[in-house]
Amino acid sequence: MSNEAQRRADRLRELPFERATASFNGSFGSFVRSIREIAGQRELLGLLVRRELKARYKDSSLGFLWSLIRPLTMLVIYYVAIGQFLGAARGVPDFAIFVFAGLTIWGLYSEIVTGGTTSIIGNAGLIKKVSLPREIFPLAATGSALFNFIVQFIVLIVATIVLGQAPLSWNLLYVPASIAIVLIWGVALGLLLSAVNVYLRDVQYLVEVAMLILFWASPIVYAWSFVVDAAARSGITWLTDLYLANPVTIAVLGFQKGMWVAGSSESVIDGQTIPPQPWPADLDLRIAVMLGIGIVFAIICQRVFQKLQGNFAQEI
Repeated sequence: MSNEAQRRADRLRELPFERATASFNGSFGSFVRSIREIAGQRELLGLLVRRELKARYKDSSLGFLWSLIRPLTMLVIYYVAIGQFLGAARGVPDFAIFVFAGLTIWGLYSEIVTGGTTSIIGNAGLIKKVSLPREIFPLAATGSALFNFIVQFIVLIVATIVLGQAPLSWNLLYVPASIAIVLIWGVALGLLLSAVNVYLRDVQYLVEVAMLILFWASPIVYAWSFVVDAAARSGITWLTDLYLANPVTIAVLGFQKGMWVAGSSESVIDGQTIPPQPWPADLDLRIAVMLGIGIVFAIICQRVFQKLQGNFAQEI
């Protein structure tokens, strides 16, 4: 070994060891440190989000329009199949706005969770070569989902204005609160599932099945009043409380109450007067509770992620 190489080795030997990742000691300080590390990689996070979007629509003639075509296609299918053929639209005023509002907020949640679940596996090359906070990859999937959500949300706003149902009331405050619920719970699950998926690859397929079940377990293509009526007919009134234990359900209901004006006022359908749609009791309190629980859940999921990420490079 040359003298210069020996001097470098001696200097490296004298440097103190630093922990590459935060230890799993459950402390809130470790969580805050992780947030600061991620904040310090803002530019890289932005680059990853842009890469996600470019990769999704690479070599596509329509490009970002595909983020709009899919939900509009789903809207037409559910409007015709559920609304017209099965008659759901008869008791739901402005059924198209109602369905598209539900599809918009659901799409955000679904993309965050499914994209986050596969984010670590999908970035195996970077994880093996570059030292950086691994939470960035599920967050990049969240950024990509947010872009698609914004496109759909703009279309939803334009549709409400064109139909003369612009949401200009205090109910509009439910919208940011509902989005916050989706972001907090979506990111938390994205972190947790992305880490578990490294060790158990079946998780990503289980998530697809779970998303299908959750879609129909939320009032997206049918109104909340249908759930209330079904519970009353069956005599299982506690079913509504169980139904509302799902944070996605609360987020969808809050988003619909903010954007679906016809649901909060008296309407006329085919000459028949339809009273305002019922909303869950204490919806404001339920939203606040879901936000609080979601924050705690997100902290727990991030700590579990920190614990599991130590062997990512070896497992992938």
